[in-house]
Amino acid sequence: MTKLAWDKSGERFYETGTDHGVLYNRGPSGDYDSGVPWNGLTAVTEAPSGAEANPFYADNIKYLNIMSPEEYGFTIEAYYSPKEFDRCDGSLSPQVGVSVGQQRRESFGFSFRSQIGNDVDGNDFGYKLHLVWNALAAPSERSYATVNDSPEPITLSWEATTTPVEVGTINGVAYRPIASITIDSTLVNSTKLAEFEDILYGTAAQNPRLPSPSEVIEFFNAGASSEVEPTAPTFNNVTGVITIPTVVGVEYRIGGEPVTGTYTVPTGQKRIVKAVPKTGYRFPADTDDDWEFRRA
Repeated sequence: MTKLAWDKSGERFYETGTDHGVLYNRGPSGDYDSGVPWNGLTAVTEAPSGAEANPFYADNIKYLNIMSPEEYGFTIEAYYSPKEFDRCDGSLSPQVGVSVGQQRRESFGFSFRSQIGNDVDGNDFGYKLHLVWNALAAPSERSYATVNDSPEPITLSWEATTTPVEVGTINGVAYRPIASITIDSTLVNSTKLAEFEDILYGTAAQNPRLPSPSEVIEFFNAGASSEVEPTAPTFNNVTGVITIPTVVGVEYRIGGEPVTGTYTVPTGQKRIVKAVPKTGYRFPADTDDDWEFRRA
């Protein structure tokens, strides 16, 4: 049996920040195969709605609850927007430098990153990738004010709704239509994540693109079938040396970075070692996968 403990060192997690915004326009085939960076991103506010209980009564009792469908919406705030976003914002350009509004708004894909922090590593513990499909931006208000003794740039804002994308059944799991997916860097395999980010952000040999929800799920599910249990690292409190074991299918990390061999904890400090399954492996349920070491 395990006794519950709250606010343990290294487990005081939080999320903060937003960066690495990317806009994905649709190509002629309907795929999101043209990604551009969204510079000046200041905030992304997720606003899911729906999933409300609708009660029905019979026999003088509350007979059942039927849940309404859940919808995903979000708001983008930024100092500027990519030129490629104009057509998503209802604008066309008949000539360079000329913009015509009140035109048809095109749907778009979007991704951004938020940071994961804790009391040990601060904001460097990890991050989450947020992926969004089939978004449609609503007209937004812009307020142009005079320059004064405390000038500041205008913050632009776009409220967007989404239409879920069909996924189907993958590895025996029947998924409902999806409009968003979140990927946690502290939990997925680092090599697999790097390969996925090459798809999202592009490389010298390929353009950035937003894969479909089913492609994302299949990408991270691929080969995840072998079960392995991590071995706990050993620690010398005098020298501060953590010895990382070698276990097939297991990757060990400190501060989100892979470590092998040995690691020396500075005097008076502490470190948390976290085990993550490599591609093609999984841990049993309720596996102990992190350990805290403090050097006196």
